[in-house]
Amino acid sequence: MSRPPKNLVSARPLHVSVVALPESMMAPIIGIHEVLGVIHRFAAHDDAIPPEPRFRPEIVAPAAGLPSFTSELPLRAQRTIDHMARTDIIIVPSLLVRDDAWRPGRYPELVAWIRRMHAAGAELCSACSGVFVLAESGVWSGHEATIHWAYADAFSRTHPDVVLRPRDALVVSGGRGELISSGASTAWYDLVLFLIARHVGPTAAQAVARFLLVQWHAEGQAPYAVFTPPEGHGDALIAELQRWLEDNYAVPAAVEALVARAGLPERTLKRRFTKATGYAPLAYIQHLRIEEAKRRLERTDLPIDEISWTVGYEEPAFFRRLFKRLTALTPGDYRRRFRVPVFAQPKHGVVGEGSARRGT
Repeated sequence: MSRPPKNLVSARPLHVSVVALPESMMAPIIGIHEVLGVIHRFAAHDDAIPPEPRFRPEIVAPAAGLPSFTSELPLRAQRTIDHMARTDIIIVPSLLVRDDAWRPGRYPELVAWIRRMHAAGAELCSACSGVFVLAESGVWSGHEATIHWAYADAFSRTHPDVVLRPRDALVVSGGRGELISSGASTAWYDLVLFLIARHVGPTAAQAVARFLLVQWHAEGQAPYAVFTPPEGHGDALIAELQRWLEDNYAVPAAVEALVARAGLPERTLKRRFTKATGYAPLAYIQHLRIEEAKRRLERTDLPIDEISWTVGYEEPAFFRRLFKRLTALTPGDYRRRFRVPVFAQPKHGVVGEGSARRGT
């Protein structure tokens, strides 16, 4: 293998500030710090990796005495931001966001420091919910970002000026590509591989991925997202229809059955259902059906055509197209990706064939 082109290799190790907060999850902090700090030591195993350090990561905190992590394991920040006049890359890893909401304004000094470092040329990176803090700086306004799919609605409410792409595992935006966000907590691997590809070289990134047995989430977050029916909208009729659909999503002509059950004109029901749930009735039913199909692919050996029929689709070809549109994978690929391995299955067979949503 050849060395990375010289123009891709930094003249000096890039300083990486891995931000630690009391709400931080430790695994991404340690993982990001460790991989970026030791990749040069993998050079003996693959000559695509240069033997010289390319990154100098440090765990930083906004003030002395922080953090006390959510896991309550001891980990000391190496520096505080008031002693840092410059840095090349800022990474805010995953935060444990309670009730799927983040209260802005908790760390004004950190946000101001992020804004100054960005103005001086630093790249800003997030892993999962870390983008909540980074977006408070205002530099993401009008630009694209991603976040864990479960936090997407909360983030959009908090930062409506940011263009959110929650189906993507990694999003690069900004005028100079300096705003980098990654999706779920373990998508920090995508972030680290991207930084290695950008600042060391793509062959080095691939070599590191091989050595660590990790891979890019090229298909995004769609295969991992779980459809959670919206609740708490205050429309009693729509809530009753949602409860009915939990057990009747597979009935033929489900939308027509829903209209008949509601006793409303079809246009009125569709408008009211969409306002309450955020989904048109047909899209809502499709999500319920595909969610059940996913569980059956994961937990049973049923043929795909039979699963198609069981969840309400008589035409397997249509089911396959819809499944891929919503999950970014074919049913067969999904089963191979998420099937419970034989060694992890109960001794008496596969986990029950019933609906995972109903806990059976």
